[in-house]
Amino acid sequence: MPDWNAMSDEDFRQAAIDFIDAHCPAEIRHREERPRWEELAPWYRAMSAHGWLAPGWPAEYGGMALKPSKHLIYLEEWTKNGVPRAMEQGVINVGPALLAMGTQEQRDYYMPRILSGEDLWCQGFSEPGAGSDLASLRTEAVIDGDEFVITGQKIWTSGAFDANRIFVLARTDKSVPKQKGISFILVDMDQPGITVRPIVTVTGEAEFAEVFLDQARAPVANIVGGLNKGWAVAKSLLAFERVWAGSPHMGRSAMAQLLTALKATGLDQDPVTLDRVAELKLELEDNAAMYEALVQEIREGRTFGFEVSTLKIAATETYSRITDLMLEITGEAAALGGDSLGGSGINLPKAYLNAKPPMIYGGTVQVHRNILAKGVLGLPS
Repeated sequence: MPDWNAMSDEDFRQAAIDFIDAHCPAEIRHREERPRWEELAPWYRAMSAHGWLAPGWPAEYGGMALKPSKHLIYLEEWTKNGVPRAMEQGVINVGPALLAMGTQEQRDYYMPRILSGEDLWCQGFSEPGAGSDLASLRTEAVIDGDEFVITGQKIWTSGAFDANRIFVLARTDKSVPKQKGISFILVDMDQPGITVRPIVTVTGEAEFAEVFLDQARAPVANIVGGLNKGWAVAKSLLAFERVWAGSPHMGRSAMAQLLTALKATGLDQDPVTLDRVAELKLELEDNAAMYEALVQEIREGRTFGFEVSTLKIAATETYSRITDLMLEITGEAAALGGDSLGGSGINLPKAYLNAKPPMIYGGTVQVHRNILAKGVLGLPS
């Protein structure tokens, strides 16, 4: 594989564009809904075969080992070119969890299966009544011989219809404080006792699902990080998820749509509107600088803490404000679906609604403000 980090940013960006153009089918790009696995599989396997699937993994495990600036270009080009998310939980969550806290046997077994697409993962964290307060989860895992017997319910599970494996947070000790009695368990979904039920979102899609576990089983050897140590694994993954959610790539994609909308409405010469757009562009640049600095700390093995909350707030609120302005300047067209501005390719209501979930997942912006208030400012809870 090439040394991606030795390339100039311009050469790497062009390499990404060339790869997408050569291998990502037009019919799955720029889709309003997320394609299902049967459509995504050829693209997923092309990324794997050519070494483009796991930008953050070490090279020895088949990853690209990208530095922050290159990783951001990767995200930008995937977004700009309408590349769909392709069963990414294995790459962005399971792989990093195994690298950080898994056994060598787990890494050797599962990571090649993620790259090949043999194992397709979904996340079993949130529950009814245990979203932002995740440690209040009620799903329970009881040891029976060399297996866990798992019973409970998970919700907001992306990709559950196509996944054949799920990583589950379950309570394994009810006698200790709630964070201390949780384990992180890898579970096969192709077994009796697991039921998947769709959840239709405000955009009309069934991207999420509820997952019911009724005495589902998993080997005790499938625990990651040790018995009752799952909260540490979850916190690590949530931190990385929040770093990913703090990337400016979504905001930059929305900014490109906003600039297109400016031209379509004739406001690209209006000084008041342009002043507001300039403010948002500066916020995006601040966001990009924060993101690159934090990812570099991660790459160098340094720990990070409250700054990830600042990053998540900045990125998601800037993204949301960009789509707010887009709806404001487009007037009545903002109520129309499809190609709302005629020839622009922008579905205005969809763009607006897509900017709202990032302010919720990975911890709401209100939760992150509370984290900063207590942890940084020392305010009472």
